[in-house]
Amino acid sequence: MSKVSLDLIQKLRNITSLGMLDCKKALEEANSDIDAAIELLRKKGAAVASKRSDKDTSEGYVHAYIHPGSLMGVLVEINCETDFVARTPAVHQFAADVCLHIAAMKPRYLSPEDVDAAFLEKEKEIISEQLRNEGKKEEFISKILVGKVEKLYSDVCLLKQAFVKNDKITIDDLTKELVAKTGENIKIRRFARFEIGA
Repeated sequence: MSKVSLDLIQKLRNITSLGMLDCKKALEEANSDIDAAIELLRKKGAAVASKRSDKDTSEGYVHAYIHPGSLMGVLVEINCETDFVARTPAVHQFAADVCLHIAAMKPRYLSPEDVDAAFLEKEKEIISEQLRNEGKKEEFISKILVGKVEKLYSDVCLLKQAFVKNDKITIDDLTKELVAKTGENIKIRRFARFEIGA
């Protein structure tokens, strides 16, 4: 196992906000390849998140963001297992980042499960009609529609959107990273975006 430089550990720590020891172990395992180390940490975060996913999240934190000029604001409710974790800087920073993201990206729903059925059917009709107009055969339209619906989810669902500060990860990935960091189940429960004239 090669020795990992302190500079590289610090660089990974700045990218992931995880502890020095976690970053050092990941870099050692990835032979000092920072991209491979990030991937390893992501997988670890997803594994921790899946183990904790059934834990009760009855504590939490509500964060408010008002955009300069006071014409737009966002409220987000973050739920976690303990009040202790709800008060940590990591959760507060996460909530602030999520609010900023919601302000910029205007998600309509939290997850695909929350998408209004009438809205989804209307979108499917529009997409199907566009595909027919492009000359696509009926037997291919249903297959193409699956991918188009996934793309729609990534546009309108908060958890599926690419994070505004790092488009290589989704808000769901960002949440899993926080779960790995805190060791607790953490969920975005709901959000509201208010904009004058919208």
